[in-house]
Formats: sequence, structure tokens, C-alpha cells
Amino acid sequence: MQNKKIFYSYVARLFLICALIALPGCKPKADANKQLITVWAHSGQEGERKVLINQVTRFNLEFPDTHVEITLLPEGSYNSQLQSAALSHDLPDVIEFDGPFLYGYVWQNQLQPLDDLLPAAVQADLLPSIIKQGTMHDHLFAVGMFDSGLGMYGNKALLEAAGIRIPATVNDAWTAKEFNQVLKKLAAKDQDGAVLDLKANYRGEWFTYAFSPIIQSAGGDLIDRRNYLHADSVLAGKEAVNAMKTLQNWFQQGSVDPNLDDAAFVEERVALSWVGHWEYPRYAKALGDKLVLLPLPDFGQGSKTGQGSWQWGINADARNPKAAAQFLASLLRPENILSMTEVNGAVPATKTAIARSPLYREGGPLRLFVDQLQQSSVERPRTPAYQVITSIFQQAFDEIRNGADVRKALHQAAAAIEQDIIDSEDYRSVPRS
Repeated sequence: MQNKKIFYSYVARLFLICALIALPGCKPKADANKQLITVWAHSGQEGERKVLINQVTRFNLEFPDTHVEITLLPEGSYNSQLQSAALSHDLPDVIEFDGPFLYGYVWQNQLQPLDDLLPAAVQADLLPSIIKQGTMHDHLFAVGMFDSGLGMYGNKALLEAAGIRIPATVNDAWTAKEFNQVLKKLAAKDQDGAVLDLKANYRGEWFTYAFSPIIQSAGGDLIDRRNYLHADSVLAGKEAVNAMKTLQNWFQQGSVDPNLDDAAFVEERVALSWVGHWEYPRYAKALGDKLVLLPLPDFGQGSKTGQGSWQWGINADARNPKAAAQFLASLLRPENILSMTEVNGAVPATKTAIARSPLYREGGPLRLFVDQLQQSSVERPRTPAYQVITSIFQQAFDEIRNGADVRKALHQAAAAIEQDIIDSEDYRSVPRS
């Protein structure tokens, strides 16, 4: 998932698009003998844009019979532009999209399976989390160059001063009860008792990505994944209710720093920060050797974590699907993945690339993120209803952290999700082949 959004004014957006599509390697050459592959991608961080443009340029040089034409679109309006193009049957051959939107595109029959297009060796090298995120109805529809890491950063000096055990692996995570004791021990040595950063200053899908793992760790979920039709038994069951009551208590007892300046952890106002891989450069710079990465607490069924980020798929109506798949395979080369993850800090998507990464290989400071993606990450529900699910859960979370009755808030959320499914006729038009 991409959690840092870059917003542009209207004029700046136009300038960015025009500037990027004018770069070498972006415009098609007038050669009827070449296979033209049109590609749309989001204009993320500047470093990501530069890397992607360079990779397209190199691909065009390496494969002279194929030409990739890439268009970069503003991230803020990216999905709406994709949806407009889908309605007019004007999507490009290759499409980049954020993880939450995958299942809707499959339901709309906009993507074609990659199972027989992408080389088997490439698929075998992918992290299991990449496969899980990109799969629907037993077919692989999308792949990514990177995945996200969600965990908890700790200030080792403050933890040790409070006599707190520091877990090192997923299987060694604090239990929910132990974590509550951790908060109390830290608060006893803190001026105002606010010792935990939950990135309450973030907005949108952050709350689903970051805190649905609490429910899943307790044995619940956002929706019953056996048929994706019902939510109440898993989202509003006793396990989920108790887990969210525990989280609500962190707010009510004053353990959570509101973090309005987004500096609670770097200024050492708090000892713990519940966040993702993207904060590592800033945190490492601020804390140095005091920084430690920890798994999220275990609420009864093992520590769980979120996953998912930007992905690539091939349009169901692509003119040259084999050439398009060849382009995707090139993006998944270890050197290309590492070039991208060096600028965005995300978890490399393949085992080969991970083995070459100073941050994520065995013994690296962020290795825990890889272990979690291999053992304990939970993909977003594989249903086109996810967009509604995440919106409803965000609202419920906001109500809960502000003191609402947890059981009532979760029951209402589950009812709203189930009503959407009914209104959408159980999403029965999802293609099954």
C-alpha cells in the first residue's frame, strides 16, 4: 500500500505529465514494425519516477522490436482516470494500480491472468505476499516490484530503561496483555504518559491497513473470506470486539500521542511508533543505534501485519499480451527492483532481490518485515467490495478511538458492509474463469 500522498495543484499536474512524457523513452517511434506497448503509471515520488523512466528507456533499447510508451498521471486522481478509461474501453496495455483497487478491476473483467504469460521462474521468485495480493479466483492477475512493511519501531534505550523485554521475531511478539504492561511501564517513566505513536495524524486507508491486523490477530476479520458475503460474525464477533476495546483503552488511558506534528518518535516523546517501512530513513537518522524494529502484538492468534502496495497488470484487451508480460518480467529483474526500492525504501518483491538488499537480507535492520510477509501478513479481502469495506471500517475506527461503544460501532459497520453486498447483488458478475 502507498501511505505518503503527493498532492499537486492543477497547473503543476499538467506540467509534470507534459514534462515526463517528453522524456527519452516515453514517446513511441513511428515504426510500423515495432510492437507498441502502452503503459500507465502513477507519478509518485520523484525518485520513483526517474527510476521507472530509466527502466523503460533501457527496455526499449534491449528489445528493439518492442516499444513501450509510458504515461505518468497524478496520483491524487489516478484511479478516477483509470475508471474513466475503463468505461470508454480506452485502457492502456499495461496498467499500474494501487493494491486496494485490484479486485474491482478483476470483477470488471479489465485484467487478464498472468499465470501463462509471466515466466514460471519469475513467479517462483516472488514473495508469497505478492502472490497473495495479486491473486483472485485462483489466478494471478497482478504483480508488484515491492511490498509494504508494517510493524512497530522502538526506542531501545527507553525500553531497556523501563525493564521491558524486546521481542526479536514474529513468534516472539508481545501478547496483548504484555503490551498493555509495556505501555504502563513506559508511562511510569514518562512525563505525560503518552508513549505510543499510532500515526493518528494519518488519514484514509491507513486505519484499515494498520489496525485490521489487530482484529485478524484476535481471530476476527473484516469479512468472512469463505464466501465474502457476510461480515457480522467476524467483524463484530467477540474476538474483534475485545481487540478493539483494548485499542480504545490505549486512547482513553492517554497512552497515545496525538502526534499532530508527526515528530513524536523522532523527538523521543514516545518510545514506540506503529507504522511502516517508509519511516525507517527518518527514524534511523534521528535515533541511530537506539532504533529497533518490533512485530505487532499478538492478540491471541499470532502476530499479524498488513501488506500490499502498487501493482502491475495487463489489460484484458491488450494488443500484444506476450510483449506486455515481457515488460513486466523486466521490471521484476533484481537490479530493477533494487533500483526502485533504494529510492522508496519498500520491501523488494523477490527473494533474489531481497538477498542483495542491505536493509532486507538476512541480518539487515529491516529483515523482520520480510519475515512477516512470508509468515504473518494478511492480504486485503479479495472482493470488489473492499473499497466499501475499508471506507466503512475507517469510519468505525474513528468512532471507536473517540469513545463510541465498540460493539455497536462494529455491528453497524458489519451491517453496512453486508447491505452493500446485497445492493450489489452479491457481486455475482465477477468473472470466474
